[in-house]
Amino acid sequence: MSVPPAVRWVLVLVLLSGATSHAQGVPSATSEPRAIEVDVHATDAGQALSAEDALRLGLSPDAGDTTLVPPSLTADAPAAWPEGLEGTPGEVELELLVDVEGRVAEAKVTRAAAEPRLTDAALAAAPGLRFTPATLGGAPVAVRLPFVYRFAPPVQVPASTTHLSGEVRARGTRRPLSDAALFLDGALQPSGATDAQGRFALDVTPGPHKVEVRAPGHATTVFEETLPQGQTLQVVYRLQPREVNPYETVVRDERPRTEVTRISLHEQEIREVPGTLGDPFRVVMLMPGVGSLASGISYPVVRGSQPAATGFFLDGVRIPMLYHLLLGPAVVHPDFIDTVDFYSGAPPVQYGRVLGGAVEGRLSRPREDRLHFTAYADLINAGGFIEQPFESTGTSVSLAGRISYTAMLISLAANAFQKKEAEQLRAGFWDYQARVEQKVGRGRLRLFALGSSDDVGVAPELRDTADGGGVVSRFHRIDLRGTHPLAGGEGEVGVTLGWDGLGLSGEQTRDTGKELIREKVGEYSLSQASISARAGWRRALTSSLDLAVGADVEHRRSATVITGTARPPGWRPSDDADPLKRPSALATFSGAYASATWRPSDRWTVTPGLRVDAYHLVPGMTFTAVEPRLSVRHALTDTLTLKGGAGLYHQPPTVLVHVPAIDTASLRYGLQSGAQFDVGAEWKAFEGLELSADAYFNPLSRAVEFDLTDVLENRRRRLGLDTDPATSGYAYGFDLMARHPLGRHWFGWVSYSFLQSKRKARFGRIGDDNKVMETVDGTLPFAFEQAHTFNAALSYKFGNNWTVGTVVHFNTGRPETGQITSQTQRWVTNADGGQEWVRQDLDRTQRLAPFFRVDARIAKSWAYQDFTLDASLDVLNISAQQEVVAYEYGAESNLDPDTPRAVTPIRKPIRIPVILPLFGLKATY
Repeated sequence: MSVPPAVRWVLVLVLLSGATSHAQGVPSATSEPRAIEVDVHATDAGQALSAEDALRLGLSPDAGDTTLVPPSLTADAPAAWPEGLEGTPGEVELELLVDVEGRVAEAKVTRAAAEPRLTDAALAAAPGLRFTPATLGGAPVAVRLPFVYRFAPPVQVPASTTHLSGEVRARGTRRPLSDAALFLDGALQPSGATDAQGRFALDVTPGPHKVEVRAPGHATTVFEETLPQGQTLQVVYRLQPREVNPYETVVRDERPRTEVTRISLHEQEIREVPGTLGDPFRVVMLMPGVGSLASGISYPVVRGSQPAATGFFLDGVRIPMLYHLLLGPAVVHPDFIDTVDFYSGAPPVQYGRVLGGAVEGRLSRPREDRLHFTAYADLINAGGFIEQPFESTGTSVSLAGRISYTAMLISLAANAFQKKEAEQLRAGFWDYQARVEQKVGRGRLRLFALGSSDDVGVAPELRDTADGGGVVSRFHRIDLRGTHPLAGGEGEVGVTLGWDGLGLSGEQTRDTGKELIREKVGEYSLSQASISARAGWRRALTSSLDLAVGADVEHRRSATVITGTARPPGWRPSDDADPLKRPSALATFSGAYASATWRPSDRWTVTPGLRVDAYHLVPGMTFTAVEPRLSVRHALTDTLTLKGGAGLYHQPPTVLVHVPAIDTASLRYGLQSGAQFDVGAEWKAFEGLELSADAYFNPLSRAVEFDLTDVLENRRRRLGLDTDPATSGYAYGFDLMARHPLGRHWFGWVSYSFLQSKRKARFGRIGDDNKVMETVDGTLPFAFEQAHTFNAALSYKFGNNWTVGTVVHFNTGRPETGQITSQTQRWVTNADGGQEWVRQDLDRTQRLAPFFRVDARIAKSWAYQDFTLDASLDVLNISAQQEVVAYEYGAESNLDPDTPRAVTPIRKPIRIPVILPLFGLKATY
């Protein structure tokens, strides 16, 4: 087979090709693909467009961008001689449409063979051909070109034959290769090819043979076999992939874009980003619109809201605590996650009881072909994932878990350098996930369980009355979910059982008279049990109208355990129950939603929605929230889409992060309420470059955001239970992002965010004596406001299976307001002539210093006989920058007797050098 040297080329400018930024590109979700075809003519300079066609397409003949660089064949796809066919040689001439990735998108017969089965064989083989993409003016384009398959009947094998059969698989992944061809003893034509399951069968003469196996994307390999007469030999041929886990564009059944701000990340985009420990959810910290509490802490501050205002979901199930020990990986094994969807603003109606953004991890679909197993270990934790399908019953079982042994090693190392009587450090975490999925008719039934535990603390030194303590946080979820076609659409029902716990324990050393012993002297623990149910249904009513409806209900029962001597307010039976200190409560949350996606034309997508929630707190407190939401998308051109969205949002009062029972008991303070408005544009300039811009304004009509010290300290800031802690505020800003999605050996993005987040507050004017002179009202920067944030991420996979990546992050500092940081102070001279630091007024506070860091990752992959091995070194903050998290205010006196005595004020930054190098190994079977 060959491509004739003199051909008539047809350039196909399709909207999927991205040939030029002003002529075509990737279509919007609402546009239909269209193609423009023009002839390409042979010139002295090569293949080129005519001047007339170039002007039609908006190209400049004088700029030299009308010359076509034709594709070249990189991987052959031989057509096998049809089994049982006898006859003479034949030819089949095809016209191939080669797309911008060098794949055959279409094959047409221009001259058929006399034998129809030869024509069928050529059409079946053509999609396996691979070419280098044609380029026009440096940009990839699709082209049509002729291609000829020449057939010759195979050499007749004598009747006394032997049989060679088996499978062709990819080395390492064991994936069946359905497009492999087998050549016997140097033949030019293949003797056979594999089927869809990678199987083949050949009749050969007895004796020794050389079997050459070829498959696109894999190294051609020759195997030597000796076959005795009359026998059948079963073999498994494994071909070495040219790239292990290549960065390829994966064709997915993507949901149409109806939201305003959704960013979806897949595959290596959620597992191989430097500085994220290989964890899918930590990648969210590098998205536009996201700030941070401190470098390495992965709870996102989305558009200036509290971290607790962002909801975390796993296939519709809300997860309370997403990360281990704040700095660690997420509580779900990465192999369970297929896609991460991030909504920085205006989440759709299925996400209820959130005031900010939403993050949803979508579970990977069980693989039904064979056993899969991964084992992983690094300097922080070790874990495994196993998945086993049972084809006979339609069942799939998946198990995963991780345990942190490094925390134990750190404890042992720290304790090894101290005396036995000194304080003893402990830290550790573990998690588990289990899934059983069963096919039921045309539907599926899934049981999914997960849980997590974190334990950190310090045992007191062996000295009488020495103090110590610890914190333990745990949660468990069991979810039963069923999906099935219903009334022309897809229905879903689910039931979830949950338990959350957070405990603070106190320890003390006591002298028994004979020895010193450590004992537990007090406990303050919160627990919450919940049961919830949900149902949903969606259907495409017409070609232009989709409908989705759903409902959910959750019952929570929370309790508090308080023992010991350090008793906070609310411990006496006669005291009113304090929602922060003794948050025992019964509550029921229920909600229903409906949304429609209407496409009045190819250019417009309108998605109105309505959500109604009821919050009931025993005894007799009920709050109702009605939340209309709307998103509109308009494809201005085939590459440029304008978008806008708005909605109302409500949530119970929040503390810094989720604390069990607090968001239930604090309902007595009423709901938080706000609106979100977002406008923006998305431009797919050309294949591999996606640009987006969003501007937003989020007014908060009622905010109840408690400081973490209100929970951890035994005080209430002189506020009674009847005092309304609500305030109001707003946030506004814009987000910019340029992204190269996964494909062509690399992925990456650059993002910049500008943010202003304010809250109205009553605060005191502080005099030089450090006392409040008067109380005033004003608008202050919110504690989590970071005005400028920049992120750049890049990962590239080289042809030798080395992967190199880096991340650059920069943010300006948060205001120094005293919340999760120090409070700005000023140096004054008081009435008696002394000098000291006093508190600065909150509307005049300074900010923490700006911070930047560089992360890096390097990895190498190997493909062995039946498994792959990946080694990686991932370093968070390889630049060794130290972030300022607070300031210490002090003074130094001049003690030199020969000079006048003076006091020098010192504002000393408190820095945290978070540098986390992780070397890890992962084996995949």
